[in-house]
Amino acid sequence: MKNWFDTWFNSPYYHLLYKDRDITEADTFISNLLERLNPSADHVFLDVACGKGRHSISINDKGYKVEGIDLSKESILYAKSFSNERLRFSVHDMRQVYKKEEFDFILNLFTSFGYFSSVKENSDAMIAMSENLKKGGQIVIDFMNSKRVISELVEKEEKKVEHILFKIKRRVENGVIIKDIEFVENDTAFHFTERVQALTLNDFMSFLDKAGLKIINLWGDYNFNDFNSVNSQRLILHIQK
Repeated sequence: MKNWFDTWFNSPYYHLLYKDRDITEADTFISNLLERLNPSADHVFLDVACGKGRHSISINDKGYKVEGIDLSKESILYAKSFSNERLRFSVHDMRQVYKKEEFDFILNLFTSFGYFSSVKENSDAMIAMSENLKKGGQIVIDFMNSKRVISELVEKEEKKVEHILFKIKRRVENGVIIKDIEFVENDTAFHFTERVQALTLNDFMSFLDKAGLKIINLWGDYNFNDFNSVNSQRLILHIQK
């Protein structure tokens, strides 16, 4: 049986629904993040769960060597159209080690964690990131602030993108935020589901401890304000090995 993300992330409808994700916002965040990370010209980045590669492309445009990995074959196929000698993309499962002790910086952005069905798989993903990282290297994980997301959850929404009307329902079950997406095209009904664990800072601290990693900064938004568990929009962890 396939995981939900194997099916949904490789669907053309996933890319259609989220086609308006802001490239400018991504580029601005990356520029500001690089100022704080202060990498050297020879430092190498790994973008974990890179999707179509918008963050990888932005980092590469600023002169750095980057590799992006994602489980979605469709996303990587698109991202590869931007490849060059210092920008590479590969289909890879983040729960498995990619290249041991190869990278100076690892990024996991835009809530690309917590997709799995067990705590162990989350821990495996964190350990794999640690194994991919050089000693002294740094990781940035950009996750949602689950507490705020749940408190502001929009239970029903309709969104028309091009010719398709997406009907979206959201709910929380057993610590998992579930989004059901239904639509009809050419008289055929489709139903996809997104499931993201509502992980908290304490959850991440447990994963980090098992992976031999420590938090050095904690931000609550893309302007790098301090994290507040009630009010912050994001949970952004700056981690060191």
